[in-house]
Amino acid sequence: MTIVDALILGIVEGVTEFLPISSTGHLILTAQLLGLSGEFVKSFEIAIQLGAILAVLVLYGARFLKNPQIQKNVLVAFLPTAVGGLFLYKIVKTVFFESIPLILAALFLGGIALILFEKLYKEKGDTLADLEKMSYRQAFSIGCFQVIAMVPGVSRAAATIIGGLLVGLSRRAVVEFSFLLAAPTMLAATALDLIKSGTAFSAGEHGLLVLGGLTAFISALIAVRWFVSFISSHDFTRFGIYRIALALAWWVAL
Repeated sequence: MTIVDALILGIVEGVTEFLPISSTGHLILTAQLLGLSGEFVKSFEIAIQLGAILAVLVLYGARFLKNPQIQKNVLVAFLPTAVGGLFLYKIVKTVFFESIPLILAALFLGGIALILFEKLYKEKGDTLADLEKMSYRQAFSIGCFQVIAMVPGVSRAAATIIGGLLVGLSRRAVVEFSFLLAAPTMLAATALDLIKSGTAFSAGEHGLLVLGGLTAFISALIAVRWFVSFISSHDFTRFGIYRIALALAWWVAL
């Protein structure tokens, strides 16, 4: 992996992490385009999520740290993924990350799901807009939806957003909760991977990780601010169309 490769992957991670289009799927496909492979590349795709985490903490950290109830809700929502990650880590990294057909299928089907959801979903007037008033049951349900996103291509953001809307959160509230839930989720995934394989990296590879993470941080700051503005007047149909187009284009290219 070169410095340019690290920069490209960092930008892809930062831009796609909080959008409902699957950052992991995009990273794996981009790495294939760049001709990158191997255990370090897989770990790189996980570890640079730290940069995106920092972007969320910069934008939402103060509110999160000052509100114990939101902290509890995020913790409850994180529990299903924590358990699933411990049991499925090996199969996710050694099987799911290797299957381009699986990723493309997840992107395609996820795009259809987003479009159908927007066609059928009607937001009620009593949706919850205050994350402090979210029940533990709602938080846990959103966490269960997030587990589905362990399959690359599904999209953690898409799963949590749909889950949140189904349990009664407003569109803006569920997007913000998805941002906050990303922090412990990605931190745990990165820590677990670095514990298992980080000691095998060279000094140069550690430098590439830092560069990729910094690039992800800057691009995530821009993407998050844009996304919050976008959802104020748009639904997620465009993201569904994009996912379908990307999957079909990749199949044609193959």
